[in-house]
Amino acid sequence: MAVYTKINLREIKYIEKNYNIGKIINFTGIKKGIENTNYIIQTKNKKFILTIFEKRVQKKDLPFFMNLMFGLSKLKIKCPEPIKNKRGKYLFKIKKKKACLVSLLKGKDKKELNYNDCFIVGKNIAKLHIASKKLKLYRKNSLSVSSWGPLFNRIGKGYKNSKELMKTELKYIKKNWPKNLPSGIIHADIFVDNIFFYKKKFYGFIDFYFSASDYFAYELAICINALCFNKKNKIFKLDKKKSSKLIKGYQSVKKLTNSEKRNLNILCRGSALRYLLTRSYDYLNTPKNALIKIKDPKEYIQKLNYHRNLNSFKDYI
Repeated sequence: MAVYTKINLREIKYIEKNYNIGKIINFTGIKKGIENTNYIIQTKNKKFILTIFEKRVQKKDLPFFMNLMFGLSKLKIKCPEPIKNKRGKYLFKIKKKKACLVSLLKGKDKKELNYNDCFIVGKNIAKLHIASKKLKLYRKNSLSVSSWGPLFNRIGKGYKNSKELMKTELKYIKKNWPKNLPSGIIHADIFVDNIFFYKKKFYGFIDFYFSASDYFAYELAICINALCFNKKNKIFKLDKKKSSKLIKGYQSVKKLTNSEKRNLNILCRGSALRYLLTRSYDYLNTPKNALIKIKDPKEYIQKLNYHRNLNSFKDYI
């Protein structure tokens, strides 16, 4: 989440007029994240999230995200639920950009997960995957392996020192990327700030705007990179107990196939490359006046190199 598009009382009055939510008494921009503009909208009795969709999110994908969050909510998966306006629509426009209002999930994120958290998160990822199979929805992952080559070419002259690594890995990963693994809708961006805890217990996931149809095990690979590395003296190292707990939690609900286990390393390398590419691009192209905390891509150089020195499923458990 972030703030690129500034709003004022004019937009607030528009929302009040078009939604049955009561009088808005406060609105605050959210600095976390990198993709869309987000505000907390507060009424007398409730809080909501206003999301204004920025350039990377394609308009044609927005109904998918709305229907996914609505469908998961009805299947008892804790996530933000989109709010319909007085016309019965989820989407509207603010400053010529598509926007939506969703419920604010209880709780807040943690700075870091402990071992038990990793197990519980793994368990709830599996529940999310099982629930998603019940929804008749599909969206091609616009940030999966087929998109990484064009993204690499768009980075330009920035990060000269890491471009050779990106190029080498891109070639290797494209050649060795698995086929026909179990798949369905994944969240595709489960970082610590997208996991909410309430009263010290897991409560739910937020920010579903990368969600797409892809390999379930690729989700685990994303989470291993996002949740299971510790940083000490600027060095990132895999905490094997965290990754083991994450995987065990997942498998307590949904067993991994032998093929998923066999391909976990290449999926982790692919996930690391994906975030190295997108963070490099964002670092070089984000407007200087955007109210946003830029994420350093160099972290994923270390993580990618770490996975290059691993091989089997046993290296993660």
